[in-house]
Amino acid sequence: MNNLIVKIILPLGIVALGFGVYGLLHAMKPEPEKKDEPPRALSVFVQPVTLSDIPLKVTTQGEVRARTEVDIVAQVAGRVVEVSPEFVEGGVVEPGVPLIVIEPTDYEFAVLQAEARVAEAEVRVQQADADANVARYQLRDAKGASDLALKKPQVAEAQARLKAAMADLQQARTNLERTRITLPFHGRVISTSVDIGQYLTPGTPIGRAFGHDVVEIRLPLNDSQLASLGLPIGFVAARGEGLAVDVTARVAGREQQWMGELRRLDAAIDPGSRMIFGIAEVRNPYSTGVSDFGMPLAVGVYVNVEISGREIQDAYIIPRHALRAGDQVYVVNEQGRLEIRSVDVTYSSSDEAVIGSGLEVGDQVIVSSIRNPIEGMALEALPYGLDNSALAKD
Repeated sequence: MNNLIVKIILPLGIVALGFGVYGLLHAMKPEPEKKDEPPRALSVFVQPVTLSDIPLKVTTQGEVRARTEVDIVAQVAGRVVEVSPEFVEGGVVEPGVPLIVIEPTDYEFAVLQAEARVAEAEVRVQQADADANVARYQLRDAKGASDLALKKPQVAEAQARLKAAMADLQQARTNLERTRITLPFHGRVISTSVDIGQYLTPGTPIGRAFGHDVVEIRLPLNDSQLASLGLPIGFVAARGEGLAVDVTARVAGREQQWMGELRRLDAAIDPGSRMIFGIAEVRNPYSTGVSDFGMPLAVGVYVNVEISGREIQDAYIIPRHALRAGDQVYVVNEQGRLEIRSVDVTYSSSDEAVIGSGLEVGDQVIVSSIRNPIEGMALEALPYGLDNSALAKD
């Protein structure tokens, strides 16, 4: 019986002793040290706001067009007897050089006939003057002699006939010149619709050409761009006094560049687009005005145009990528905290932005991206230009 009690009580005592030791050890375990560390600051790139004079640039686009483009029309009738080899699409037009020659024989005869009538009229004037001189001599003592007696109407009639004959001669010579169809400018042929042997009548269109002494680019400008130019609506510049423009386009696999000037602004707002349009000109685009690669500024090319506008004095300037959506800027203040400021943007380009209000010189604006920005969050400002890997520090 005693052995049975020992076998039951002894294991229970051992178990109770174990729990007691475990409880004692747990009670004697030291408390872990607690550390209250603030959250680590986020590293960002910053750049200070600077004060400087800045020339404004306006960027827009447009299509090159000829300032002079005309229909070539026959002014006299006749059969085409000669066609210039340049009278083809893309052919070169020179001032005074005939593109088409109409058979001149009939017009040469008309000139000869008119010259003969002029000679006849000159003889009649001389005869009338002689008769008038005789009449004045014979009637020198007669008082109250009539104009008819003095041959004055006859002289006037002879002189009028001479003037009419000379006008006919001038017309005949003009018609003869018109048998040689020319243009008064340097240019290129766009299209032709006549060939040798064809009979033409006055008013018959025979082709189309444009002048390339000057080409134009019609440029749309919004209100902000107009303000950057500093020009009034209806502006017209004298030759060589317009705003400088830089014209660029990708042609023949290269970025080509031409120089021109803004010559004028429309006097009214376009009712459809609510834009104001300006006209830029490039002179001699097929000769001295070609690009550095020798490429002419061809009619029909779509180009980008940068116009040099007015200059802002003492402007607050920040990098363009520091400007956030809604005209906001992130600034690291003196306490190393984030400030989100709304600013007034006076002007912006692809590289810079001019701030009218909301910033001061020396403010550290953030130029790197921030995920989930919160006003007052801790930041570590890094001067812009360091290795981007610094942003990834733990």
